Amino acid sequence: MKKERIIMLSDCQSFYASVEKASNPQYSNQPLVVAGDPARRSGIVLAACPLAKAFGITTAETLKEALTKCPELIVARPRMQHYIDVSAQITDILRKYSDLVEPYSIDEQFIDITGSLSLFGSPRQIAAAIQDVIRRDTGVYTRIGISYSKVTAKMACDLWAKKNGNGLFSLSKEQLPALLWPQPVGQLFMVGRRMSAHFQSMGLTTIGHLAQMPLAELKWRMREKFRKNCDIDAELYWRIANGMDDSPVNPATYEAAPKSVGHQMTLPRDYPTLPEIKTILLELSELVCRRCRNLKVNGAVVSVGCQGASFDQPTGFSRQVTMSDPTNATNLVYEAAVALFRVHWDGQPVRRVHLSLSNLSDENQYQLTLFESRPRYRELERATDDLKDKYGDTIIGRAASFTGSGQIKERVGKIGGHYK
Repeated sequence: MKKERIIMLSDCQSFYASVEKASNPQYSNQPLVVAGDPARRSGIVLAACPLAKAFGITTAETLKEALTKCPELIVARPRMQHYIDVSAQITDILRKYSDLVEPYSIDEQFIDITGSLSLFGSPRQIAAAIQDVIRRDTGVYTRIGISYSKVTAKMACDLWAKKNGNGLFSLSKEQLPALLWPQPVGQLFMVGRRMSAHFQSMGLTTIGHLAQMPLAELKWRMREKFRKNCDIDAELYWRIANGMDDSPVNPATYEAAPKSVGHQMTLPRDYPTLPEIKTILLELSELVCRRCRNLKVNGAVVSVGCQGASFDQPTGFSRQVTMSDPTNATNLVYEAAVALFRVHWDGQPVRRVHLSLSNLSDENQYQLTLFESRPRYRELERATDDLKDKYGDTIIGRAASFTGSGQIKERVGKIGGHYK
């Protein structure tokens, strides 16, 4: 008989804020948030410690709103590289208990301890030990859900461990009807606010209602509701509600080669003209193509999109086009992106732009043509990449990036739009 797996989901409480408090013990008893630059659109709360949350401060609200709720609030500027380093440190700690560790996000990680019980004790003993070591070495408090699958470990953490005094909770297969099924359907993993409303309109108000409905009927009802084939989605939700998840904790998942390479920019002001937007498209093309060159891949499909300035009446688009030949040359991708943008842009001011390359292939496999010199492009861009790697991203750049609409200089020293 196959041995039942023991899987944990470790979640760091208010991760960015906890790291900042660990680095600054003088703030241990004070409300603290991590937030972007308040002078720009990035003045948003990224993380709030429990003391700050007690004032009603929430993630994603503006820093201005947070300071109104708590004028004494300590505001720490994000240090993304430091958070990445601490997350990697936590991964190393988990790997001392099992070689099956899969980072799920910067502050959440799965660990399969099925083969570790004879070495370190019971699941709760191992979880408590992990908590202690992480807190001792990083100053970060973790909550741990323990179960037999990844999805049930995730729900054990989110629904119970985060609310427990000791931050631990075990959810067995036998406990699903008594503990999980009475929960509101919106508490199901992967069910957001909109999908929750759809389920409730179908009379499925609890997770148990969803789990106990025959799968064939659920598929039929979802097809009727959405006027399209939803069989895959229906089976996914039904399986999660029934705690069915055979996916392994796979360390290689986190390191797998990407299927696409993309980047987006939220602009410091509304960009109303095409010349300004073209500058951003050029910078995005450079960033995406440089990453592709580092990965030694070409992309065949260029995707471009934007979001308008109004939150109440959003405008924008997202479209893609297949180029005649795969490439990672900045100029070629930029030309395709601009052509796509010209066709689909409605002329309204833009505040966010994104660009990506997909349908990736080995960069050494490409079609030679009579009318362009790919080797020349590659040699030129390899030289500029080498200069940036050695001396920094601003050692050489395109003239457009040094105009008033360019953002590269502002983004140097940031990761994901936030300060390193």
